[in-house]
Amino acid sequence: MSSKRRYSKKRGLSTVVIAVVLILIIAGFGFLYSSSMFERNVPKIGIKSKIDWNLRAPLKLNLSDDSGIKYVRVSLSDGKNSVNLIEKLYTSILKQQTIAIKFPKTGFTSLKKNFKLFIEVTDNSKWNFFSGNSSKKVVNIKIDRRRPELFIINNSYKIIKGGVATVVFKAKDLNLKELYIQTNFGKIFYPTPFYKKDYFVSLIAWPVEQKKFRATIVATDDAGNITKVPVRLFYVNKKYKVSKIPLSDRFLDGKISDLVAENNPGLISASKIEKFKYVNETLREVNEKVIQNHTTPTDKDMINNFYQKRFYPLRNGKAVASFGDHRYYSYKKQQISEAWHLGLDLASVAGAKIKTQNSGVVVFADPNGIYGNNLIIYHGLGLYTLYGHCSNFLVNKGDQVKAGQVIANTGSTGLALGDHLHFGVLVQGIEVRPEEWMDRSWMKTNVFNIIKTSKKMIDRK
Repeated sequence: MSSKRRYSKKRGLSTVVIAVVLILIIAGFGFLYSSSMFERNVPKIGIKSKIDWNLRAPLKLNLSDDSGIKYVRVSLSDGKNSVNLIEKLYTSILKQQTIAIKFPKTGFTSLKKNFKLFIEVTDNSKWNFFSGNSSKKVVNIKIDRRRPELFIINNSYKIIKGGVATVVFKAKDLNLKELYIQTNFGKIFYPTPFYKKDYFVSLIAWPVEQKKFRATIVATDDAGNITKVPVRLFYVNKKYKVSKIPLSDRFLDGKISDLVAENNPGLISASKIEKFKYVNETLREVNEKVIQNHTTPTDKDMINNFYQKRFYPLRNGKAVASFGDHRYYSYKKQQISEAWHLGLDLASVAGAKIKTQNSGVVVFADPNGIYGNNLIIYHGLGLYTLYGHCSNFLVNKGDQVKAGQVIANTGSTGLALGDHLHFGVLVQGIEVRPEEWMDRSWMKTNVFNIIKTSKKMIDRK
């Protein structure tokens, strides 16, 4: 074999070896590139870049990483001195970790208002020549231990069960975060900015179903400081009518069956009691939820005043059912269901004109189960009026209505046996006594005078 042929054979073999080596190298790099051991995502540091801190509650530091957290170091500096708060090496794989950061008891000669928190985190990845991926973050901290300023300017003297009171107050903080009125039964009322900066007003309501009523104004700031001030009121525990109503077969086979067929055809073959319970409990709850959703919002922009004429939507209307009537229904002498009547039923003649005595905006105009054709108007400061069982609508959702405008006609749609108007008044989603808003003296004493007097008190400050 000639030397030329031997050289060519060796050269071919070398080429194969080189190709194999390159393939192995590429495969190795491919393995390293795709292997979870060599993931390249840096650890995530979950904390805001700017924080107000009241020092009472620890700061929460949320860490996460695909390959697990290996090392964490957290230090605090006042610009001159620095203290290590946390320095930890993890031996187990933790992909998520929450660390509570407390202010050090020692380490600073004086307590300043501004600090910097330095956070460094490394993961378990073999990337970066086995040193892992690292993240760093600097958090600017402002110490704020002052509670928001909060005090009541004026409020109604009393509140009646099922009724309304007014409260005007001042709430001030450079970093005010939340401001609301908390009740003992879980309902929250949101105040409206009033007259001048840092002043607020709100109507608050005592639901007729609640035996007791307590309201507390709550103000919180970004640092977590909280101030609470109770609204001092004289509580009048009014007693309401209790009715025991026997159900007739004619009613159950007529109006109730019609409502079931219209709203839940699947129950057509159900028993009379099952149908009634569906209408009086399930459907009622759904319908009231619709009303609540449309009557909960209140004004967010500042108001300077609030005045309404007395509400009386039906001329020569006679009350045929009262607000707050607690009704117990029975069939063949057995109690099967109950409900509260949360409105005032007024009747005059069939198809009577329904007028609104005050301007507002229509927020709802649709069929609504037991309420039939249901109309809701917003009048400001969280106050709404409701009109049920209408035969028709003369306005649409979004319309601006004027005082004295005819908005609908009475009817018997929904759960109504005869032509009448179901008139309701709501404050931020809570049904309240319509009688109060039909009484000029009550409105003046409990709402308008409170607002008028509060403005004078604010002006003197």
